[in-house]
Amino acid sequence: MDNRGADICRTCVDCGSVNCDSREKTYPEFCLTEKLNEETIEKIRCLYEDEENNRISVTSAVIENEFYLRYTRVEETLEFAKRMGFKKIGIATCVGLLRESHVLAGILRENGFQVFSAACKVGSFKKEDVGVSAEDITNTGPFMCNPIMQAELLNKEGTELNIVMGLCVGHDSLFYKYSEALVTTLVSKDRVLAHNPAGALYQIDSYYKKLKNGAGTE
Repeated sequence: MDNRGADICRTCVDCGSVNCDSREKTYPEFCLTEKLNEETIEKIRCLYEDEENNRISVTSAVIENEFYLRYTRVEETLEFAKRMGFKKIGIATCVGLLRESHVLAGILRENGFQVFSAACKVGSFKKEDVGVSAEDITNTGPFMCNPIMQAELLNKEGTELNIVMGLCVGHDSLFYKYSEALVTTLVSKDRVLAHNPAGALYQIDSYYKKLKNGAGTE
């Protein structure tokens, strides 16, 4: 638990009730749901009446229920794309995951989808061109990732769903920002934990206790 005291803004991550999921318990005093008024709730609910929003939310809920604890994320992604009627899938991949992305592309093609991919170094230029200093490229090389170009190429190709495969933290944010199609993430990059970033959270009281004191800084 966070031990910094009363100055913390308590929100959902501090909740032990999760009454919003069951509506059978008592809400904590800081509950965001309890603080919402009916006008705000109705305003957001109306957004789900948008045709695309409604299809996405309904399709996702049905898949979750139908394949709960049975389907992997790869299978759920396939099922979602099929039920949404998508034909062309984009893959925005890190060059370090080209092998995995090649396997994914094969699976998608075997399931009848067209696939268009763009790797992170496509159209790359030197990091120094955008203001990265020479001392900050000693471990990773001089050429920067280009997530905006990845998004632009997939936009131009007219992909209907883009799958992120291990883009760096921040680079993935830029890709999400510029992608015109819906985006889902299949792999979140973690070079240390074999792309399982939740591993650090599972071991927060043992191997990754250091994260509690300065966010992992040396």
